[in-house]
Amino acid sequence: MTDWLVGLMEDLGAPGAGIAIALENLFPPLPSEVILPLAGFTASRGEMDLFDALLWTTLGSVVGALALYWVGALLGRERVLAIAAKIPLVKPADIEKTEAWFLRHGRKTVFFGRMVPLFRSLISIPAGVERMPVTTFLALTTAGSLIWNSIFVMAGYLLGEQWELVETYVGIGSNVVIALVVLAVLVFVGVRLAERRKGRNTSRR
Repeated sequence: MTDWLVGLMEDLGAPGAGIAIALENLFPPLPSEVILPLAGFTASRGEMDLFDALLWTTLGSVVGALALYWVGALLGRERVLAIAAKIPLVKPADIEKTEAWFLRHGRKTVFFGRMVPLFRSLISIPAGVERMPVTTFLALTTAGSLIWNSIFVMAGYLLGEQWELVETYVGIGSNVVIALVVLAVLVFVGVRLAERRKGRNTSRR
C-alpha cells in the first residue's frame, strides 16, 4: 500500500495526496494515519510544498465527506427506517433515538468526528440523512479535517525518515476505538436478546 501511495504522490504531487485522502473517506481500510504522515515526509524532502500538502489533503477530506453526505441525503430518513426494520434485533425506535441525539449534538459530532478513526468517514452519512445544511456541514468538516490533517502532516514533516512511527502509535488508538465499537455492539446484541427472551417468557404465562 505504501508503494502505491508513494507512486501516487510522485506522479501527481500534493493533488495525489488529496486524492488518496478522498478515497480514504470512501474506503476506510485506506488509513489516513499512513497517507498524511507520508505526505508530510514527502514535503520534508522538498518533493512537495508543505502548504500544498495541507491544502490538498484537507480538500480531499472535504470531497470524500461530501460524497458520503449525499449518500445519506439520497437514502433519506424513510429508507433508513425501512432498512432498520429489516435488520435483526434493530428497531425503528433505535434509529429515532439516534436521530434525536444527532439533532441535539450533530454539529459537535461532525466536527469532533473528523478526528476519530472509523467514525471520521461514517459521520457524514447521518449528517446527510438529517439534511444538515450543506454550508454548516462543509464548515465543520473543513475545520475538523484541517486540524486532524495538520497534526499528522506536520508529524511526518518533523519526523522525516521516522514518519512511520506515527502509524505505529496511532494504530494503537485506532485498535482501541474498534475494540470499543465491537464491545458496544456485543452489549447491544446481548441486551436485545435478553429483552426478546424476557418477552417470550412473559407471553407464555
